[in-house]
Amino acid sequence: MSVLSYLDKRASEAVLSDAEKRSINTSITTLRARLISYFGKNVAEQFQFGSSTRGTILPRKMDEGSDIDYMIVFSESGYTPQTYLDRVRRFAEAYYSRSEIKQSSPTIVLELNHIKFDLVPALKSYYAYQIVGHNGEWLDSNPNDFNETLTAKNNQELFKIKPTIRLVKFWNAKNGYVFDSYSFEKWIVGLSYWGCINQTQYLFNVFDSLNPYSIDTQWRREKVERAKRIIATVRQYEQDGMPYSAEEEVKKLIP
Repeated sequence: MSVLSYLDKRASEAVLSDAEKRSINTSITTLRARLISYFGKNVAEQFQFGSSTRGTILPRKMDEGSDIDYMIVFSESGYTPQTYLDRVRRFAEAYYSRSEIKQSSPTIVLELNHIKFDLVPALKSYYAYQIVGHNGEWLDSNPNDFNETLTAKNNQELFKIKPTIRLVKFWNAKNGYVFDSYSFEKWIVGLSYWGCINQTQYLFNVFDSLNPYSIDTQWRREKVERAKRIIATVRQYEQDGMPYSAEEEVKKLIP
């Protein structure tokens, strides 16, 4: 197997299985019904957003932190952000008492057996929505505005951007979350991929574009430097006509 065929294989595996999709859809249907039952007209909207709607979510076997972002838009404003977080927590405790529930600002995390939900309280705003910031303040947000940008870029780039993002997110998770996942996705979409035509080139281009000297945390910088060394070795093996050695080396980057 060549480096390219190996990376193509791993990219094809970095997706939710049909069973996972069914389980998630069932949980969302149940969650939606329970929110309506509990809050009634006090909730104006509720919807899924984030990587699960962009096609860049990883299965939990590849990222234990993989989650479903779910927004709960309250109809009544005028209270503090913590008030709405407390409301969501009480809802979760009422219906999911046997599950792990915790506040991980600015969300309430609901961990079920098969998936983790980040429940995000929100209010409608002139811009789009207001969500709770990390410091407990209201922030304007349009949660799905990045989806169209990502889809357009993926279409322009031979449909390689989404699988590239999934592979890079796998590396990121395996290495202790070197970068914030959402910010990393946006950065990847903003790169130029001139001359790239296959999965290896797209993936390596991302790591080539990372500048370890711009990273101010040593352990993060070391993870990026290691990735760059692996890629340099892979390229050298391929140049020397040693495809099997190249494949074994790239497995250090993407196991």
